[in-house]
Amino acid sequence: MESSYGFLSLVPALTAVVLVFVTREALFSILCGVMAGIVIAGQHPLFGFSALLQSALGNPNFMWVVVLEVFIGIMVAFFQKSGAVDAVSELLNVRMKITARAAKVLSAAIGIFIFFSDYFSPLFVGNVMRPITDKARISREKLAFYCHCTSSPKCILIPWAAWGVYVAGLLAGVGGAFADAEAGMAAVVGSMKFQFYGVLTILIVFLNAFGVLPDFGPMRKAERRARDTGKVVADGDRPMLSAELDEIKPKEGWKSNVFLHFLMPAFVVVGVALWTWKATGAAKVPESFMVAVLYQAVVLLVQRAFTIPEMMATAVKGIKSVMWAVLILAMAYSINSISKTLGTSDYVIGIVKPWISPATLFLLAFVVSAFMSFFTGTSWGVYAIMIPIVTPLALELSGGEVNNIVAATVAAVMGGGCFGDHCSPLSDTTILSSLGAGSDLIAHVKTQLPYALVVAVVCCILYVVVGFCF
Repeated sequence: MESSYGFLSLVPALTAVVLVFVTREALFSILCGVMAGIVIAGQHPLFGFSALLQSALGNPNFMWVVVLEVFIGIMVAFFQKSGAVDAVSELLNVRMKITARAAKVLSAAIGIFIFFSDYFSPLFVGNVMRPITDKARISREKLAFYCHCTSSPKCILIPWAAWGVYVAGLLAGVGGAFADAEAGMAAVVGSMKFQFYGVLTILIVFLNAFGVLPDFGPMRKAERRARDTGKVVADGDRPMLSAELDEIKPKEGWKSNVFLHFLMPAFVVVGVALWTWKATGAAKVPESFMVAVLYQAVVLLVQRAFTIPEMMATAVKGIKSVMWAVLILAMAYSINSISKTLGTSDYVIGIVKPWISPATLFLLAFVVSAFMSFFTGTSWGVYAIMIPIVTPLALELSGGEVNNIVAATVAAVMGGGCFGDHCSPLSDTTILSSLGAGSDLIAHVKTQLPYALVVAVVCCILYVVVGFCF
């Protein structure tokens, strides 16, 4: 059903996206978009804003991310206090003589290895590789690019990860062709051969890391700055990790142990996440970081790296370091909520639905999903809207049979939603990748966007070709 607000339903997201590029102030820009949406919805600016915050932020999804970011901040602060960051940098850069190319390849490889969560992956890669890429004079924008491109694009290529399971659940019962989620999972598995966006993104990342594909656009400028001047962050940029972490130093005379203070916390996070994923079917990411932080606290207290008051002070500094990201994320959730109230997705679908034909189904499924996810900052929300709409159309074209037409349609929706989520400054994974890499949010979006657009254009061509083959 088309939105009763019409074009006005796009105004909040348009306001935020335009201002974010003009002002380079993400928090201010998204806040303006939120206020525009409240006014369009006919609500009182003050009371409407208060009510929106309570409804948009008072939910388990937002608190899940906040808890995750808080414990990431504490974990990084404990890394700093233990001297683990400097110890790893010394090991890799002095003893192993790691090159810039090796640092890039390692960043991409670790991102692929963390296959079970698009939230955990960029945070883990960024925090592990940041000191190494800084020493190698690799820009924070490039590290954020590797963090982001090996998170959500990778997840759509793994049917049994959270993304595939979620889409399989959405397919259950659609069009009468899917009896249950298991039938939906079979369609998701079949869609893997049409997941062009994920495959091409991963390919570009490794071609770039190995030096086969040169940098272009704003990324080229950022890399030249870092290489020539040593400035991994541009003057005037605001890294998503604040200066609090730089103030945390090990006590005088302390010697860090790379295995105990760096590798073991990382193993604990990965081990707990994998164990919970196997035991429950879902990786318990916040809980994994909680256990790792507890391990760090016990080890450092036993070794007298800090006292209990010093431990708490260090933890508070770690929490302060991620507050900027939490505030931006809060505004992103708020603008997504007001866009839902205004019916932004319904309006977009109402416009493009009459254009869908057998030759254009895959292309439109990809483009519309990409457009919606870019302006709402959510891919899963787009999947929930698009899957019930385009899958019956695909089934009609296939004669009710779950074949390659249906599989390609599912792949196009997943890829398009991933593209929008991958590029939008409103996306939680964009924010988390910037946080993990310690990059300025808008600098990350600007430098990554050209690469994502190239992949998206190639995907559009491939979906047109595939569409004419059926």
